[in-house]
Amino acid sequence: QVQLVESGGGLVQAGGSLRLSCAASGRVFRINAMGWYRQAPGKQRELVATITNGGSTNYADSVKGRFTISRDNANNTVYLQMNSLKPEDTAVYYCNSYPNLIRWGQGTQVTVST
Repeated sequence: QVQLVESGGGLVQAGGSLRLSCAASGRVFRINAMGWYRQAPGKQRELVATITNGGSTNYADSVKGRFTISRDNANNTVYLQMNSLKPEDTAVYYCNSYPNLIRWGQGTQVTVST
């Protein structure tokens, strides 16, 4: 059974940085593109960034130039480097397969204070 375990969230001041990690088990990671998603309180979950097996990336306009997604295929791990954080980045962050979703992990909370 594939599991997704996110980590690295926390409380940071605006302008600060965080690096999120997502460890995935199973073969899904090796054959699929992966994405980072986030859900802010009272809002729908949204796609933040994606990365293919070959390393091609795409970003939501709201994070372009500030966030960087990367992956370590040997260790089934995907990362999200978040710089110049803003209060509106506050959310629970999740990783998942893209575009075909699998069971969600528990996510990791990111809180950006003013």
